[in-house]
Parts: sequence; C-alpha cells; structure tokens
Amino acid sequence: MDFEKYSSIPEDELRTLYKAILLPRLIEEKMLKLLRQGQISKWFSGIGQEAIAVGATIALDEDEYILPLHRNLGVFTSRNISIVELLHQWQGNQIGFTKGRDRSFHFGSLKHHIVGMISHLGAMLPVADGIALAHKLNHREKVTLVFSGEGGTSEGDFHEALNLAAVWDLPVIFLVENNGYGLSTPTKDQFRARNVADKGIGYGIQSKTIEGNNILEVYQTIKDISEQIRRNPKPFLLECKTFRRRGHEEASGVKYVPAELIEEWEKKDPVKLFEQFLIINKKLSGIEIAGIKDEIGDRINEAVKEVLKDHPLEISEENELKDVFKPLEGETSVSEPEGPQENIRFIDALHQALSQALDRYDNLVFMGQDIAEYGGVFKITDGFAEKYGVDRIRNTPISESAPLGAALGLSIGGMKSMVEMQFADFVSCGFNQIANNLAKTYYRWGQNSDVVIRMPTGAGAAAGPFHSQSNEAWFFHCPGLKIVYPSNPADAKGLLLAAFRDPNPVLFFEHKTLYRSIKGDVATAYYETEIGKALTVSSGEDISIITYGWAVHWATEHCEKNNISAEILDLRTLVPWDKEAVKNAVKKTGKVLVLHEDNLSGGIGAEIAAWISEHCFEMLDGPVKRVGSLDTPVPFNPLLEEQYLGKSRLKDALDQLLAY
Repeated sequence: MDFEKYSSIPEDELRTLYKAILLPRLIEEKMLKLLRQGQISKWFSGIGQEAIAVGATIALDEDEYILPLHRNLGVFTSRNISIVELLHQWQGNQIGFTKGRDRSFHFGSLKHHIVGMISHLGAMLPVADGIALAHKLNHREKVTLVFSGEGGTSEGDFHEALNLAAVWDLPVIFLVENNGYGLSTPTKDQFRARNVADKGIGYGIQSKTIEGNNILEVYQTIKDISEQIRRNPKPFLLECKTFRRRGHEEASGVKYVPAELIEEWEKKDPVKLFEQFLIINKKLSGIEIAGIKDEIGDRINEAVKEVLKDHPLEISEENELKDVFKPLEGETSVSEPEGPQENIRFIDALHQALSQALDRYDNLVFMGQDIAEYGGVFKITDGFAEKYGVDRIRNTPISESAPLGAALGLSIGGMKSMVEMQFADFVSCGFNQIANNLAKTYYRWGQNSDVVIRMPTGAGAAAGPFHSQSNEAWFFHCPGLKIVYPSNPADAKGLLLAAFRDPNPVLFFEHKTLYRSIKGDVATAYYETEIGKALTVSSGEDISIITYGWAVHWATEHCEKNNISAEILDLRTLVPWDKEAVKNAVKKTGKVLVLHEDNLSGGIGAEIAAWISEHCFEMLDGPVKRVGSLDTPVPFNPLLEEQYLGKSRLKDALDQLLAY
C-alpha cells in the first residue's frame, strides 16, 4: 500500500488523521465487548473500513453535507460528535439524536452537517442531489458527499440519482465502499462490471477506483475531487476498494467468507498500516502512539460509565404525536378570501395558486416530467419556465424516486419544492421516498420535509388501470404526511397555497375530470384555506353524506335531482380530517353515508365509518353505510368504467338508508 506517495502531506495533518482513524476503531472494539456483555443490543461493524469514512470527512469543509451509512462511525467522530452523544443514541435514550425513536446511525444532525440514513439501500443518494441543487441554486461552492455500499448500486435509486446529478451538473461525490459482500452475496453475484466505477461511464460522469484502506489516498483524492467540482459543478463516482472483516451485523457472522480472504485483508488493516508508516517515517513514536491510545481509551471508558447509568425514558403519547408534524408558524389561515373574484376553471385556479406561490417564495423550486417548456401534460405549468426560469421550473428525467428524494435534500438546504407526478398512478415508483424519507424524517431527527407533491388523480376519462387510480388511501395510513383533496376551484387555490406554506410534506390530489369540467368564483388575490377543515356544501335534514373530491359532485347532483334534503360535507383534507365537522353532520340527521371514488375495501371511508360508529353511536338512527368503487382495477371501456365507479351504486345506497 503506497503511503509514500502522499508523504508531502504536512505532519500536523498526518497526526490529525491518525488520531481520527484510531478513535472509531477503539470505540468499535469497546462496543463489541459491550455487545458480548449484553449491554448494547446490536452493532454494525466498520472495522477495516475506517480509512474511508475518516479520510473523506476530514477532506471536506466542515459545513459540507455528508450522508453516511451504518459502517461510517468515522464520519460522526470526525465531525466532533462526542462519544457520550453517540452512546446515548445507540442505547435508545431520550437524549439521543432521535429521542429513542430510531437506531444506531439512523440519525442526522444539521449542526454537524450530517444527514441520517434509512435502512433502504440507495435511498439517500437522491437526497444528496437535492442538497447539492440547493447549493448550486444559491451559488454556494460546496460539495455534497453520499455513501453507498456496492450492493446499493444495484438499487434503482442509485441509477436515478446518478442520472439526475449528471443531467443537472450537481456537485455530488457518490462514494461507494466496495467491501466485497452485500450481507452474504459477493460482488460477482451483484453485478458484471469489473469495478463499480465503470458504471460512471453510462451516465457520462467522471469516476475512479482507489485503495480504500489507504487513508492518505482517500483523503487526498477527496480533497482533489472536491476542489475540482466546487469550481466546476459535476458529479463524481468514487469507488473505494475495501473489505468488511466482520458480519453485516454481528449476529450474521462471517462463515460465508473464505478464511484466506479474511486473513488477506487483515494484513491490509488501515489502522495498523498507517501506524507503521508514521513510525517508520518518524512522524510519531511508539511511545506517542501508546499515549494517544491510552488517552482515547480513557475517554471511551468514562463515556460508557456515564451513559450506562440509568436514564429513564419519559413515555408520553402527547410527545410522540406532536413530533409527527412540524408546527405551522404564524396564522393558520385566511378564512374568507377578500377582494375581486373571477369565475374560472379548476385548472386555472391551480395555475393561479402555483404562480402566486412562486412569487411569494423565492426559494421555491418545481420539479417534474415535462413541466418546463411543455407546461406539463395537463398544461398547468404552462408559461412558468419562461416567466420564472428553468432553474426554478425543472424538467426531470423520467423518474419518480430521484426528484422526490431530491425534494428532501432541497428542504435540508433551506428550500421549498413542488414535485408533480405526471399521473398519481406513477407515484408507486417513488413510494419509498414518500413513506420512509419524507414522512418520517421530522419524527426521527427533527428535519422537516417542506415539500408539496401534486397528484393528478381519478377516473372518468376512460384511461384504464394505470392512469385512473384513486390512491390516496395508500398514504392515509402513513404518519407524517398531510393529504389534501379539493373538489372546487376556490378550495383548489386556497388549499394549494396553504400547502406551500405548511412546512410538512403535503400530497395534493387534483381530480383530472374536474380540471376543465367545473368553474367557480375564485378571489384573484393571494389567500389560504386552512388545512384540516371540512366544508358544508349543502345543508339538509334527512341524511348526511361525508365525501370528498369528484364524489362531492355526485352527491350534490343526485340530491338536487331527487329532492333529497342532504347535509353534504366535503372533507377537503384527508389528513388531518375534520372530526368535529363529521360529528356535527352525524348529529344533525342521524343517518350517514360515507362516499368516495376509491375502491370500497380499505378506503378512507372505512376509517371514517369506524370512527363514527365508535364516537357517534348514540346519535345514529341507522347503520353507517359506505359507497365506493368496485374492488377491481379501473377498467378502460367507458361502460365498464361507469359500472366500476361508486356513483352507479349511490342511488340504491341512499334509498336504503333513507327508508331505514
């Protein structure tokens, strides 16, 4: 291993690097002892890979973001997170970074410019794109570095993230620790390329393979790449060859690894080899090294004593629930739009809201397929690229996961974003980023996701199974997401503007059939409609209909045509939904129908009906009925689609309930 090549590195830097690589090694050795003693529950060992995390971290500026993984303890220690703080996190103590809500290295710290991982491989790579985009748009000459294992390069997020970074010229270093095994699967069964770095060719980005156990090579390489891409923003794929000398985690062991391979890599121990280089070149003496080890060992032992004391956990439902969403600052709403109004279509109200949001927030970025010059498939963003510029109105490659992950990265970088799904159906390709990154990050370590996801949804256009789904229920069960679903132009504008001010991830469902089919009076000035408040569409005495979206119009048309005195409540917001308004509607008539376009089974109506039965039972004069669409995919033929929709069963359900 050629350390001599880097002997020109100043002596003080060499000493710093030695202390930095030794610290995580000694912490790990202590953790393994505590694991055997049953004092910690789980451990992912990075022994033998420390040179990469330490060398890369010290090579970067302290205010440049790093997105590490399980085996990157050296990132955290090199960013001066104390041993005590780390131990509290690993023990699940309330004063840990995640307040006991997440494990080991699944945490971030904005103070230290570290972004916490999730368990899904590759998921943090698009997030790095977003952070780098925020830097680029704000003219900050900064690099973002994100770690991946070689196994993670098989994930779709790896490909989407590299492609997006290449297309947008983002200053991201994609650092792949090729340690030979994805859990027990060797690289020969992971990919056919000779080196991971070879994959960079396909994306038109620079790439390189280096010796990951040589801390000086890692350090100098990262310094050189960083200096290059700060001045000339471009992504870089860096492969560091190394080896995982212990199991994926301690319980898995290493029986699947040939013994001679372990012996070979033990000879390449990055700590020992660097230590030998320093002694031979008289940069440190054996006595000095022994003193450094003793000093670090004492610090670790003292930290362990402190953290293994009893630290009672305060169990509080209130504390848990209040940390699901970041609180909204300032007034919650403008209840009554003021000033001139115009009679416009649903789609025009959305266009107006998007334009006013861009005017109001100069840190707001739009991302989506074909949304720039083309104006989106529904032409809602038509003209925006010309007016606001393509830096803010950004066409993405055909991908969903990458822009959704980048949206979180933009939020970390202090920006707002809107991601348009071309059709709500396609969001399935980005589900992980929404359900496991955007939704959970604030609860886990306090980083909110200031993101609006627009979802053109619903049937009625004979578009078949993949362009017609109502999939709001997919996300209803996922804490941390707000779900908004307006039924008229005025609410479409007011709720969308409220969604942009809300600091949490908001899924904004827009029914495609309503885009050009309905009109309404809409205030031309900026206003917000409060998220979480239902609207009484019509007042009646005979029956209450709880509904939202296109189904509001089904109910209104049917009741007007058949002279039914119905209390029709438009939920408008599905998370959080207005329980008080529902209770009042139930109390008023005693008979309740819950109506939605989505499939009947497992739809949001089931939760509402169950809540009414549990909390409003004494107010009821009949069973709570539900009407939804058939439990089939959405068919293409218009006659089959008509039969599929719950509208076709609305009359019978109302007649039965009215006659009860």
